Amino acid sequence: MLDAKRIHPRDNVAVALRELRRGERALDVTLSCDVPAGHKFALVSIALGEDVVKYGCPIGRATKAIGPGEWVHSHNLATKLSGQQAYAYAPEEPRPAPPLRAAFQGYLRPDGRAGIRNEVWVVPTVGCVNRIAQALAAKAHARRPEGVDGVYAFPHPYGCSQLGQDQATTQALLAGLCRHPNAGGVLVLGLGCENNNVQAFQEATGLRPSERLRFLSAQEVADEEQAGLEALEALMALAAGDRRQSLDLRYLCLGMKCGGSDGYSGISANPLLGALADGLCAADGSCLLTEVPEMFGAEELLMDRCASREIFEQTVELINGFKAYFGRYGQPVYENPSPGNRAGGITTLEEKSLGCVQKGGSAPVRGVLSLGQAVGGPGLQLLCAPGNDLVSSTALCASGAQLLLFTTGRGTPFGAPAPVLKLASNSRLARAKPHWVDYDAGPLLQGQAMEQALAELLALVLETASGRQTCSERMGCREIALFKDGVTL
Repeated sequence: MLDAKRIHPRDNVAVALRELRRGERALDVTLSCDVPAGHKFALVSIALGEDVVKYGCPIGRATKAIGPGEWVHSHNLATKLSGQQAYAYAPEEPRPAPPLRAAFQGYLRPDGRAGIRNEVWVVPTVGCVNRIAQALAAKAHARRPEGVDGVYAFPHPYGCSQLGQDQATTQALLAGLCRHPNAGGVLVLGLGCENNNVQAFQEATGLRPSERLRFLSAQEVADEEQAGLEALEALMALAAGDRRQSLDLRYLCLGMKCGGSDGYSGISANPLLGALADGLCAADGSCLLTEVPEMFGAEELLMDRCASREIFEQTVELINGFKAYFGRYGQPVYENPSPGNRAGGITTLEEKSLGCVQKGGSAPVRGVLSLGQAVGGPGLQLLCAPGNDLVSSTALCASGAQLLLFTTGRGTPFGAPAPVLKLASNSRLARAKPHWVDYDAGPLLQGQAMEQALAELLALVLETASGRQTCSERMGCREIALFKDGVTL
């Protein structure tokens, strides 16, 4: 059994792959104290103020002298991050990966995109009708015909008492859900007196009524339940005629996400997603990478992979714009990792970010998307959204990801509008929460070949895209959370 891992030859720390005890030897270093599993220990002497290096990059500075074999964590390591900064465009030579060759059984939609589910969705324009939306979805779900995978509502608290860009963001995210290819039909349910009423929503988003997209204002009908069920019955009848067909990977868009990360995430599950992203992008599929605050400290690795100067400049704006957002509220950009991250061995935001961006592999960055903006083509694209699991997952779905791949070292049961595959960074979590976790990436820590793990994960992705339910789907976990940054009237 492997005891520790040095990730990059430049690293002056290593990661404990199990709990190590004082006096044990690991990587030819004698431990001077106990080191918890997933945490770091020094491989050499590190002077006060010297960079601590992991993944081949600085993850902070030593706040005191650190001896070989000493545990490295928040008691002797601090971030070096600050506010906005200037960046130089220094594109690196692309490192093309071999394309993945595979197909899945999906639903080809009239707009040329593909769904991996054939569901009917109820999207409220305002929180006031949440309960009506949920009741309608439950009744329609119980009477759905064969061929319709389910009927679901997505309640949220917004859509009224919002102003300017805040309301525009709500509208853009809800419109992205209305256009999602996993929905064979959508009922947009409004109240009638809200800021984001049906007419205002249509005018702001360009959405118009069609066979597959119905609109209903509850205040404008005598019996909103009857009218809503009639609309859903018509949508289900249309969706029931849809059939799966064989589609290649050009039709697949994956949303890459992590949450509850630990010290293993950046060396097992996240690099595995990176390998999948590289192969999918080489096959002209698309991947979305988000969690902008969890790019801080690793952003230059992404900037160096931008496919053009224009995309580089958009990436700079993405990073500095999110730092400015923090600054408007007087918050430091490095107020991360979370308590669970720290308990799992992550000390600084730089360390968390360097592990987080592993999910994007090494493919060129070919686009930068705003909240609610639809994916614009193949390849790796960066999406503006925070690190919060529900908010960023909703944003990934609104931009068109049909399937989210979510890596975690701590575990979570949450779900999103699109199916969510959970990958455990360690086998302990996979054993403890088999009803939460879809795939165990822990064997990578003990020498499993990346090629083998990639083949296993690809098979699971294809099965899921072809109809296999995820753990969160079987548990009935489906939530949305809309990004909010503005005045409430």
